[in-house]
Amino acid sequence: MSATLKNKINLARVPQHLAIIMDGNGRWAKKKGMLRTFGHQNAIKAVRSAIEGCNELNIPYLTLYAFSSENWKRPTEEVNFLMNLLFKTLTKELHTFQENNIRLRTIGSTQLLPAQAQAELNKVIDATKNNTKATLTLALSYGSQDEIIDAVKKICKEVVGNQKSIESISPEDFRNYLYTTELPDVDLMIRTSGELRISNFLLWQSAYAELHFTKVLWPDFRKKDLFKAVIDYQSRERRFGKTGEQLV
Repeated sequence: MSATLKNKINLARVPQHLAIIMDGNGRWAKKKGMLRTFGHQNAIKAVRSAIEGCNELNIPYLTLYAFSSENWKRPTEEVNFLMNLLFKTLTKELHTFQENNIRLRTIGSTQLLPAQAQAELNKVIDATKNNTKATLTLALSYGSQDEIIDAVKKICKEVVGNQKSIESISPEDFRNYLYTTELPDVDLMIRTSGELRISNFLLWQSAYAELHFTKVLWPDFRKKDLFKAVIDYQSRERRFGKTGEQLV
């Protein structure tokens, strides 16, 4: 089925930056009569499928909402499990990143992560820094409102220090103060599990993103689901404020 769907995709018009809100792990586990942690464990297969799918379509930037700033409010046992899973997964998947020429980077307050997770994260980031085919960004301890406030604070300091004038601040300039300064804006955002919101994820960067919501729970997400989202994306007219006639 994946191959059939892939044939429907115009490879010259794929999104350059795909962002995914990976939702539904807990509900997936509950349906099977298991603990939430079982859902997180099985979510790794979906992550792999998303990376492989982007690789096949030559989508250069993939950003995954792995752990939000609000997720720290979850039960301590679940948070500890997720941090341990992050550490183990990064250790295990380093060879995959190298084989597929993928660079890993992160956005968010990663200094809040446990020391072991931070160390492994930095190790993989350093090992893959020269990879050039694609960039995988993990949003960890990330909240878009925090990111925007941080950007405003940086600009205010420069204005107070006479390094920048208020008049010089533009949308193009502002984006250089965001965590994603190295990334293009989001073209397509996918959210799994049937929820219809973007939950404080890449708010500025997704101003003109196409949104695709699927009822598939994240642990069940596979390449075919990613391909369906891209097909949906390609069916839309992206006008960026212009009329349809102006695009012809």
